Amino acid sequence: MSSQTPIRRTTVPQITARKGAEPIVSLTSYHAHTAAIVDKYADFILVGDSLGMVMHGMESTVGVPLDLMIMHGKAVVRGTQKALVVVDMPFGTYEESPAVAFRNAARIMKETGCGAVKLEGGARMAETIRFLTERGIPVMAHIGLTPQSSHVMGGFKTQGRDEDSWPAHEADATAVTEAGAFALVLEGMVEPLAAKITKQVEIPTIGIGASAECDGQILVLEDMLGLNAWTPKFVKQYGDLGPAIDRAVSDYAEDVKSRTFPGPEHTYK
Repeated sequence: MSSQTPIRRTTVPQITARKGAEPIVSLTSYHAHTAAIVDKYADFILVGDSLGMVMHGMESTVGVPLDLMIMHGKAVVRGTQKALVVVDMPFGTYEESPAVAFRNAARIMKETGCGAVKLEGGARMAETIRFLTERGIPVMAHIGLTPQSSHVMGGFKTQGRDEDSWPAHEADATAVTEAGAFALVLEGMVEPLAAKITKQVEIPTIGIGASAECDGQILVLEDMLGLNAWTPKFVKQYGDLGPAIDRAVSDYAEDVKSRTFPGPEHTYK
């Protein structure tokens, strides 16, 4: 019999219990290889619909289909052991009605093995969040800059610059909290508003372009690794992999053209 202690995944209640405690670490991941690396350090991993833009060259997240989210969600779950895996519900899979949302959320959880789903929207989605959580589906909420609504917003615009808009954002935060969301992403939101909401709600807030006062932070992995040519102001680059990959591919191409690769050490005698 093995004496090793089995690795247990972080659970939804454990994330919720981190409110006001040690900051929650999170990153996105879309495939098994990077997920296995992130898994060593992250409390939860988000399989974000940002994969449509980052991996598939889409102009926005609106065109991401459910089957694509499920495919990438399966890969991330297979590549991880420790982190809670949260999968985004893509545009058009939850807005129609709570029943439609439940059907699609249940499919995501059953087919990927993830521990929770995330959906965008505040007070308007409270009924759906309550419907899902009452039926056993943990929901992470997302307010502020909601990329799936970028066409309505007129682009990716920072939220809360006009202080008159703050009560609406605060009402959104309160509504999703009362509906049963276990955590709340605050995206593209002015710092003082994000800090204020963090103090007001009883669930952990996860900031992305928000405030250091949030209970945790998340970034798109490719952004913080320097793989994208352009990144938002709120991204701190912890790596410069784009140029490094460019150099590696360039060196490979030169070696192939000059017939120095493969060399004797790379061939079978």
